[in-house]
Amino acid sequence: MKSDIEIAHEAKLEDIREIAKKAGISEGYLELYGNYKAKVNLSIFDELEGKQDGKLILVTAINPTPAGEGKTTTSIGLSMALNRLGKKSIVTLREPSLGPVFGIKGGAAGGGYSQVLPMEDINLHFTGDFHAVNSAHNLLSAMIDNHIHQGNELGIDARRIAWRRAIDMNDRALRSIVVGLGGVSNGFPREDGFDITPASEIMAILGLSLNYRDLKERLGNIIAAYTRKREPITAKDLKANGAMAALLRDALKPNLVQTIENTPAFVHIGPFGNIAHGTNSILATKLSLKLAEITVTEAGFGADLGAEKFLNIVSRIGGFSPDVTVIVASIRALKFHGGVPKDQLAEENVEALERGFGNLEKHIENIAKFGIPSVVAINRFPTDTYAEIKKLSELLEKKGVRFALSEVWAKGSEGGVELAEKVLDALENEKPNYRPIYEIDMPLKEKIERIAKEIYGADGVEYTSKALKALERYEKMGFRNAYICMAKTQYSLSDNPKLLGRPTGFKINVREVRLAAGSRFVIPITGDIMTMPGLPKVPAAVNVDLTDDGEILGVF
Repeated sequence: MKSDIEIAHEAKLEDIREIAKKAGISEGYLELYGNYKAKVNLSIFDELEGKQDGKLILVTAINPTPAGEGKTTTSIGLSMALNRLGKKSIVTLREPSLGPVFGIKGGAAGGGYSQVLPMEDINLHFTGDFHAVNSAHNLLSAMIDNHIHQGNELGIDARRIAWRRAIDMNDRALRSIVVGLGGVSNGFPREDGFDITPASEIMAILGLSLNYRDLKERLGNIIAAYTRKREPITAKDLKANGAMAALLRDALKPNLVQTIENTPAFVHIGPFGNIAHGTNSILATKLSLKLAEITVTEAGFGADLGAEKFLNIVSRIGGFSPDVTVIVASIRALKFHGGVPKDQLAEENVEALERGFGNLEKHIENIAKFGIPSVVAINRFPTDTYAEIKKLSELLEKKGVRFALSEVWAKGSEGGVELAEKVLDALENEKPNYRPIYEIDMPLKEKIERIAKEIYGADGVEYTSKALKALERYEKMGFRNAYICMAKTQYSLSDNPKLLGRPTGFKINVREVRLAAGSRFVIPITGDIMTMPGLPKVPAAVNVDLTDDGEILGVF
């Protein structure tokens, strides 16, 4: 069996200018990064103003497992299959973070015969967007400490600096650090720490900004620190937002690449779904909606995280909503949710499949609460048996939901035709009635509890005193109408990663609450979730190599 990178190397790439023609983008709007990557200048929106949007398909999944669900692979394969059926489709995806690429998850460019290319570029430095986010983030960090060192005219309380540093790498040693050591010339010693770049508020701002003015305003609203009287000090107060915006100028432009079957794809920005909002940029999705009949977009992790945030946050800000949601599941993953150990997932176990079905069932019910019809994509694996496929089909038929077997990893667009046909049937025969599950002017606690009860199935929410004080303070500061961006484990509907399937009788534990004023998020930190991951015992990085002739190996 060929590896993803071997398949990618065998693919025949087309010049990105030809891909742009297929998408309907004039060459004058392209900013080339070699032959196979380009940014699209934002002036294209002036030409497209007034053009009717196409349909929007949101791809999400059950709670992820070590068995793999194949959400990105399915998104790419579905878009290619729609093109195969004569529809003009573009897929819009997030950029991978170097942390997972060199950690445990690996890359995020799809797999098999359902990839976006060039996969090594996309998985590594790509067009430099992550580096721009890092630079803008750490510029603000440097300006905070420099302001204090140079006399502290704004009266920043060094004990109440709210802005940590960022790096795009899994590095547990940087979670909690001390800076400013070495004497007076190096500033004031204080506690600090790093978050991984996808958790940076600047990544969220980049993905939510509608234009350069919006970008600069949002950056200016970032709360960097507080005074001794708890008055907020913003990036604008520090006169940092202009330089930060300049660093992000090119990063705001969507990236155009291609699928393995030479159809257009936008891959742009990369917030995680478990600690941020988990979707590609609003600008990339808006551009695709203007250019394509059908846009396929993906939201991070399970529907309790990325899809919830897409539907409660991103759709509101972007002014769009999905027409159909595709929920990706695999028989292997459902058996894992049903209690089967990872090393036994290849063995037939219909009973465990039936037990694990509750996880998929809950996500189907959750999407219905937003008024969006669903199609289930069963990502087929060679170990799936006839009896298991039959049982899952029976359970889905009983639930009254459309479903299709998907074999896009092995067969590319040909393996996604059945899924594409079910999606087209839903587009033709279902009328979405999109509605968020909370009103934006509800109290913060009420919005958090609405998500916990309606989406997670929790009995309620328990808060530390620190979290309650923060919520009260943020409401007094005028952020009652902020969006809720939950930070929660991706592995369970609860905040306990060991509670698989469809757990009941639990409460969500909020230990602290952060404010991201630029993106207008209130971020409840639940359970043991961390904003700086660590590397596993055997990181994926040990398998990555470079040959003498410059060929990259081991990226998956």
